[in-house]
Amino acid sequence: MKTLDKIPTGKLERAGKLMKTGVKVGGNYVKYYSKKLINPELSKEELNEDNAEDIYDGLKSLKGSALKVAQMLSMEKNILPRAYVDKFSLSQFSVPPLSAPLVRKTFKKYLNKFPEEIFDTFQKDSVNAASIGQVHKATKDGKTLAVKIQYPGVAESISSDLALVKPIALKMFNLKGKDTDKYFKEIEYKLLEETDYVLELKQSKEITEACTHIPNMHFPEYYEQLSSERILTMDWMTGSHLSEFAKTNFSADLGNKLGQALWDFYMFQIHGLRKVHADPHPGNFLVSEQETLIAIDFGCIKEIPDEFYIPYFELAKKENLEDDSFFMEKLYQLEILTPTDSKEELRFFKALFKEMLSLFTAPFNANVFDFGDGEFWTRIANLSEQYSKDEQIRKMNGNRGSKHFLYLNRTFFGLYNLLHDLKATVEVRSFEKYLD
Repeated sequence: MKTLDKIPTGKLERAGKLMKTGVKVGGNYVKYYSKKLINPELSKEELNEDNAEDIYDGLKSLKGSALKVAQMLSMEKNILPRAYVDKFSLSQFSVPPLSAPLVRKTFKKYLNKFPEEIFDTFQKDSVNAASIGQVHKATKDGKTLAVKIQYPGVAESISSDLALVKPIALKMFNLKGKDTDKYFKEIEYKLLEETDYVLELKQSKEITEACTHIPNMHFPEYYEQLSSERILTMDWMTGSHLSEFAKTNFSADLGNKLGQALWDFYMFQIHGLRKVHADPHPGNFLVSEQETLIAIDFGCIKEIPDEFYIPYFELAKKENLEDDSFFMEKLYQLEILTPTDSKEELRFFKALFKEMLSLFTAPFNANVFDFGDGEFWTRIANLSEQYSKDEQIRKMNGNRGSKHFLYLNRTFFGLYNLLHDLKATVEVRSFEKYLD
């Protein structure tokens, strides 16, 4: 794979790159509509493939928060066309890496030594390159290590990247007014946290030590003396990425075992620690040769404050969803409804969120839940399609919900997708035995 000797870091340079991508996408539409004049039955499949290719090519050279957006979108299997999901999923662990000279320069800057001066061996070619950093294999004192190196300029370009993305997001999600700032500030804050490897090392140790008692879950050990704000060293963990494992002919028992471990891991964090690994995409999990699950990245941890946790999980109970006055009270507490809503908006969003919550909280209202159930996923897909095409929702203010929804919903959507890939049936309340 081609390596990168330079990453655009300046605001104008990055904006120019995105502008070139926009021109290519515009050209794809011209080409599509020209062909459609000749063949009215032409589908958008070719257009989607061309656009996905050009957008991904533009983002992967920018890396950082721009590529992180693609990584997050790759999890939207029921919203985006298949071409986008397939292409953007490459951002999870397969993008052009930094060149060897740039890697050595980064080591010298942040650990004051070149890699060969620190480790017994150090592979100059990365084994894994994603949105914010890439991983190299190394050895020291008989241990095999994974060394994560952050791309230059990623942290410094987050604010400007989000400023470029904001107008597009406002249009896509029909967001209006100054209230949108809380969502973008939340994203900016979490992305800045993800670029702080000193914080990641601290969070990694805290979460892994707290979760070691969960069966069939394993975690790497982290090495503070071999790490810095832009370099993070941990044990090398061997296994198949969860996305690759999911394509194999694994047994139902194994899928259930891994799924139960994943479910208990997440439920324990949410209900026991009130903080959670909020980046559950397949690139962050491995399946070991011993048929256990390994979590390998804790850069994105979301703390869940009581003022959000309590009403959020009160609405996960079926009886509360059916109590109209209680349901309305919680919608206001969670900022889904606002005092300035019109009667039409109150009626519309009350019905919308009741339907959504009834579907997405279904697992919490069962003792055992089958995430491989085709009917459950068909209902999710149908609901997503229904509201993506709803003309009425486009006329209303899309500023809905507390800022905490962003990462907690992302967590649950990602978790559900992983459990679906494993075709797992889980005991929903199994995690309770691990709580104090």
